[in-house]
Amino acid sequence: MRIESSVTSLSWIPSEAVQGMTRLPFDMGVAHYDPPPPDVLEDLDALREGDRFRFANELRAWIEVQDGKVVSWGHAGGGRIGSTTVRIGPTAMVFPAVAFPDLTPEPDVSPTAVRFVQTAGGRTGVPAPRTVRRPPFVQVAAPLAWSTLALIIRADGTSDWELAGASPFPRHWIYDHTGALAAKTGMIDFKGWYRTAFGHYSPWGDEDSPALVTVAETALERELSARIMQPGVKPRVRTVAPGRTLVEQGEAGDSLFLLLDGVLDVEVDGEKLAEVGPGAILGERALLEGGTRTATLRAVTPAKVAVASADQIDVTALAELSRGHRREDVRGPS
Repeated sequence: MRIESSVTSLSWIPSEAVQGMTRLPFDMGVAHYDPPPPDVLEDLDALREGDRFRFANELRAWIEVQDGKVVSWGHAGGGRIGSTTVRIGPTAMVFPAVAFPDLTPEPDVSPTAVRFVQTAGGRTGVPAPRTVRRPPFVQVAAPLAWSTLALIIRADGTSDWELAGASPFPRHWIYDHTGALAAKTGMIDFKGWYRTAFGHYSPWGDEDSPALVTVAETALERELSARIMQPGVKPRVRTVAPGRTLVEQGEAGDSLFLLLDGVLDVEVDGEKLAEVGPGAILGERALLEGGTRTATLRAVTPAKVAVASADQIDVTALAELSRGHRREDVRGPS
């Protein structure tokens, strides 16, 4: 019996992901952020032709099972490279990224399971200056971006995936074997990536970067996020340092929040009830229930939050969002 499975990551640049002077080309419209990838992954080639991602890493594999034991296995899939489009006036110039060889170490095989690993990525499209320690003290090169996926397929027909490592930039979305969005990296470190993602500071050198992975938000939250971040509307953005709170339980509040980057804990009466990552929309219960915060939101990592007003989202959508959350009403055993 053959058992197949897969996991895919898409790497893309979300709005507000670039900081400092290097965001100037984005603000001027010369470079561009990417629209969010689809909720369900169907055609990678069509997405690449539409300039919808920077890198993709598709790991597909199979095992053959006889009498409950693994007897053979195989590894397929691979990396796909995107491009960077730069616009100067009416002229558009496309800079293709440079794919590095996929890294596919020998699978880890046991009688009842096989673990496959695959790294894909390469050099991003547009070279940029960075400082170095030795003369001439400035190097013009494009940093590297990648993801490292692991896939375990078992003889009982089950499978699991893992984002074993990834570049600190850009955002990486993970899709399961059905093509559904399952998770995403919780934090972007553009500054660190821009300075260090070269040479041996990559899987093609001698190190990978661990990835903080969070569960994907709901389809409704993605729809509402698009309304909050729609073109022509620039919401106020707040940053929250690790350990600091965005809001405190019991305080008054009339704003809605979209978590752009980082991870927040949701706490009620000092008890952690949930951990949320980029794409989560928070604070809707205060808008629906009298203007009092029902939970404390505390930053686990550096966090960036877009602040929206209640009139940007209709009450029906807020009520539906609240029914899906209700973290404050779900308490574990004491």
